[in-house]
Amino acid sequence: MDYLQLLTRQAKLRLFVIVLLDNGILIGGWWLGNKILGLSALGLLALLVVIALLETGLIATSLGNYLMQPVKALWQTVLHLAPNSDGVAAPKPETLRFGRELVATLSAHIYELTTASERAASKSQEQNRAGHDFVAQNLPLPLLLLDPTETIKFANKAAADYVGISAADLVGKNVYMALDMSFPSEDTFDAWLKQAKQKSATAANSWERVRLNVRDNHPPRLFDLAVYYNKGNPDKVETMLVLFDHTKQYSQDDQSVSFVALSVHELRTPLTLLRGYIEVFEEELGHSINDPELQDFMLKMRSQAEQLTAFVNNILNVARVDNDQLELKLQSEDWSATLKSSIEMISLRAKVRDITLKCHVAGDLPPVGIDKLSIREVVNNLIDNAIKYSGTSKVINIDTYLNKEGLVETTVQDFGLGIPTSVLSNLFTKFYRDHRNRAQIGGTGLGLYLSKAIVAAHGGSLWVRSKEGEGSTFGFTVVPYAQLAETLKQGGGDQEITRGAHGWIKNHSLYRR
Repeated sequence: MDYLQLLTRQAKLRLFVIVLLDNGILIGGWWLGNKILGLSALGLLALLVVIALLETGLIATSLGNYLMQPVKALWQTVLHLAPNSDGVAAPKPETLRFGRELVATLSAHIYELTTASERAASKSQEQNRAGHDFVAQNLPLPLLLLDPTETIKFANKAAADYVGISAADLVGKNVYMALDMSFPSEDTFDAWLKQAKQKSATAANSWERVRLNVRDNHPPRLFDLAVYYNKGNPDKVETMLVLFDHTKQYSQDDQSVSFVALSVHELRTPLTLLRGYIEVFEEELGHSINDPELQDFMLKMRSQAEQLTAFVNNILNVARVDNDQLELKLQSEDWSATLKSSIEMISLRAKVRDITLKCHVAGDLPPVGIDKLSIREVVNNLIDNAIKYSGTSKVINIDTYLNKEGLVETTVQDFGLGIPTSVLSNLFTKFYRDHRNRAQIGGTGLGLYLSKAIVAAHGGSLWVRSKEGEGSTFGFTVVPYAQLAETLKQGGGDQEITRGAHGWIKNHSLYRR
């Protein structure tokens, strides 16, 4: 309070002096105009008005700046201590000519209040952080927190145990280097996060049946993944990953496929004998059978034997794909000849259903890099599906051409039942079949899953367009062999390229083959 009274006295003294000077100047002006210049009364009045205006403006400016010095210094103190100060310098009370003591005292109080507030906030944050850390560390689910560069900022004990790396070793590593994750489709965490960062402030997503390859030759873990993204988080933690382990459940599914594959494998010997007997009957007795009904029986027997063979091959190859044991040997082949021979192999099934297969092959196709046996399974599966779902339609169109990307593209089009839009996203999932027609139309739900894996291993893609009630078009691409020349060269100059047809998409380019 003493400093405030001192400031008040100083202000009064300065105002008194200024008013006294002002009056003296006006008196001096009156004397100058009246005694020396000899102005009339009107001229004298005009002179005094001009002097008063100039004097008032000068006094107001200088006095305002002088008296506002303490306020400016205090305001500078507040800005200097504000969170977003942008580099505002601290004031210097010792340079003030007016209110120096009061400004110094009030600034000291502001500094003390700010320091106390920061301590209280810091203590509160530490308490909150300690509570959050306690919850996160004791969460039974594996939890990872990532910064904007996808570096792991936090990993709880459950995550460290699950991955097989200590939490201290996990923190500071890029998530793609720490977690070797594979996904059953091209919808990977890496691809989703890139898109979320470009288009969203917050986003969430989840994946099922993700595979994690762990160290020390342990079997891979299978889990569901939930992710939350929050752009611009003040704690520099943008992404949270939570893992839900389902290794036991999903492994049982895989074991079921393996068991089925083992059982189906035993069918190959009697099936081969059956097809052999059918071929002998056709060669020895075919020309002598004149009864149309018996000829139809022979035709259907061979068709069903071929369909059963395709079923057995699908089961066995799906098991190989899931176990990463199916190897494809890509060689230079004439796609036109390969496609036509594949169509010929399945034409009997179309003939039994009285369906015509119309094939059109463009004339400018280059040699392609394919594994003939596996790519025939793709053609077989797509045409077989078209036959099954043709309904009353009796025509299937098969076209192949060089697309805009320079890849050889083949389409199989039917005009039958079509596929509902809600079903399209699940078509290439293992064991999936539309519940609306699976009772009427046979199948395993493995053909498209296997076809997509084989086409992907060839370096191509498999797609579908469909409209319910109007039919479906499935298409896939294979790569011209010339585009594989560099890969062939790097492989030592062999005349074939070996690739694996696994059904898993690596999460990041660091892990891609």
